[in-house]
Amino acid sequence: MIVIVDERELVTDGYCSMFGREGVASAGFAANEFDDWVSSAPDADLKSVQAFLIGDCPQEKISPRQIRGRTGAPVIALSDHHSLENTLRLFESGVDDVLRKPVHIREILARISAIRRRSTDEAGFTQIGDMKIFMDGRDPEIGDEPLPLPRRERRILEYLASNCGRRVTKTQVFNAIYGVFDEEVEENVIESHISKLRKKLRQKLGYDPIDSKRFLGYRLVA
Repeated sequence: MIVIVDERELVTDGYCSMFGREGVASAGFAANEFDDWVSSAPDADLKSVQAFLIGDCPQEKISPRQIRGRTGAPVIALSDHHSLENTLRLFESGVDDVLRKPVHIREILARISAIRRRSTDEAGFTQIGDMKIFMDGRDPEIGDEPLPLPRRERRILEYLASNCGRRVTKTQVFNAIYGVFDEEVEENVIESHISKLRKKLRQKLGYDPIDSKRFLGYRLVA
């Protein structure tokens, strides 16, 4: 899930719509709402956030360092002011990157992937057994051959890979794929997605790489 913070509702709604067309869950906040949420949100909700985009907000309302105190997700500033002084000020505030608007939504996603890749694995993928799982929207590879997956199933596999070695609950998977605030989709849809994903992986690998425990959640195994 991508979180967008901007005082202009038209802006947050616009970005949410564009991310939605790319199959990425998102949520928009005004500065005051965001400050309350990021301070009190459960850790499970924050772990579902892929990145924070900070737009036009009062400087004293949004602290990238406060965000980083609760989550390691990238913080990217979206700037309307094309000046060196403003760019340097934003970097000094603690953001990971500064993008000058207008910027294409796919460039934002590419920069998020690049930041996360630098902080985790320079190779840009996670190797689990014979599976090579990318974090930039590409289909996974099994034995160097692509395995085409529907968007939701691919994103679930990416999320499990990004938490390799740890169990994640159904709620955590749902929040990461559909967003914390999506009330139009039932959480049980995750079980259906994972069932279909397991079947495809089992056919290719000869075993089921998704270990599930009732009440405990899911994890990938080699």
